[in-house]
Amino acid sequence: MLRIVRFHETGGPEVLKIEEVPLAEPGPGEVRIAVAAFGLNYAEIMLRRGVYIADPIFPSRIGLEAAGAIDALGAGVGGFAIGDRVGIVPVQSADRFGYWTQESVKYGAYGESALAPAYAVVRNPESASDEVCGAIWCQYVTAWGGLINFAEVAEDDIVLVTAATSSAGLAGLQIAKDAGAKVIAATRTAAKKAYLLDQAGADAVIVTDDEDLVEAVRKITSGQGFTAAYDPVGGPNIAALIAAAQPGAKIINYGNLHAEPVNFPMLPMLAKRLHLKCHSCQDTTRDAPALARGHAYVSDRVESGALTPVIARTFPLDQIADAHRYMEAQTHIGKIVVTT
Repeated sequence: MLRIVRFHETGGPEVLKIEEVPLAEPGPGEVRIAVAAFGLNYAEIMLRRGVYIADPIFPSRIGLEAAGAIDALGAGVGGFAIGDRVGIVPVQSADRFGYWTQESVKYGAYGESALAPAYAVVRNPESASDEVCGAIWCQYVTAWGGLINFAEVAEDDIVLVTAATSSAGLAGLQIAKDAGAKVIAATRTAAKKAYLLDQAGADAVIVTDDEDLVEAVRKITSGQGFTAAYDPVGGPNIAALIAAAQPGAKIINYGNLHAEPVNFPMLPMLAKRLHLKCHSCQDTTRDAPALARGHAYVSDRVESGALTPVIARTFPLDQIADAHRYMEAQTHIGKIVVTT
């Protein structure tokens, strides 16, 4: 028997239960991983609350990414061997039209063991610890897909990163800086401004509780506006991004922290000829050549130290509910990791 995390109803962190179950055998095309560590993602909080893009199927497993070692291979799986140190990149299934399906919640990484389709399993950087590897794949593959594969950010770009002290925000900041771009970081409160400037490497910081985002971007860029925005906020914030963008800019929205509907300002967007991409890590995961490029990019830069995940805090598996509470408090900087 081994321990996994499941929930039988939607709700607060208290619905997460550690349960003992038999070791599952991998099916065709699947890999089984002895999990050493996994990172938390806001999408998992949304799934637990019942407001995610796909509904949980009870009893529901949970968790998008993990790091560990392969201990079983399903039929037809090649390219891997028992004992390989690997990570799970977020996987969501889709039908032939590209719509997400209920199979999207079939897998879950929270626990001592996890199954994953082989196409969502990647080799971990050799020099990186399990805790680091549990923190890299969702944040960096998402940022690579949006900023590099789509927006092709380079040294002449001005990149605005909102929610900049989240793990995903810091990943976007690091990748944009690695590409040579100027980075403007946006954060709600002044408490995290010094960190973004002094340790995260932002060129400028906007505190949105105290400053008007549009006016601040215009001032920082001498009236130009940004060329790319990396945003998980959505909602009314999109209107501000449209106003702060320069003509031809790319807005990459990869989340929906503000879930209320927005009156979409289409005319300014049309006048500026902007690109709005609704982005997901799964845009890369579902595309094998793109995943290979993204994996190589992330792995090489984690090995070299060009990308360094910021781990806010590590929790043991027994404290999974506390880990979710800590994430929901939104006082942390970087990634929350759970070890088994």
